[in-house]
Amino acid sequence: QVRLVESGGGVVQSGGSLRLSCTAFGFNFSSDSMAWYRQYPGKERHLLAYIGPKGTVASHPDSEKGRVTISRDNAKNTMYLQIAPLTTEDTAVYYCRRLDPVLWGQGTQVTVSS
Repeated sequence: QVRLVESGGGVVQSGGSLRLSCTAFGFNFSSDSMAWYRQYPGKERHLLAYIGPKGTVASHPDSEKGRVTISRDNAKNTMYLQIAPLTTEDTAVYYCRRLDPVLWGQGTQVTVSS
């Protein structure tokens, strides 16, 4: 079955770090560009970062550069998102997405406590 499964969310302390994982099933992960999105309650999802099939990277928006790191391991069919240091403003649901054709994961909740 073609799907994306996120993991690594939970409750973490402000100032700490977090690594989210997104594992792909049922398609040729190494051929696809991927992305991480963040969604605040009542808001639309917005792009955090995307990564090309071979690992070329862009982070978006500029305010997240240096704090958000996207990476991938094609041998493990897995993409990662590391955030450090965490702030309470990182509390949100995080989704991974295959860019084309569009495929979304189910999302993983991150709650940062002060």
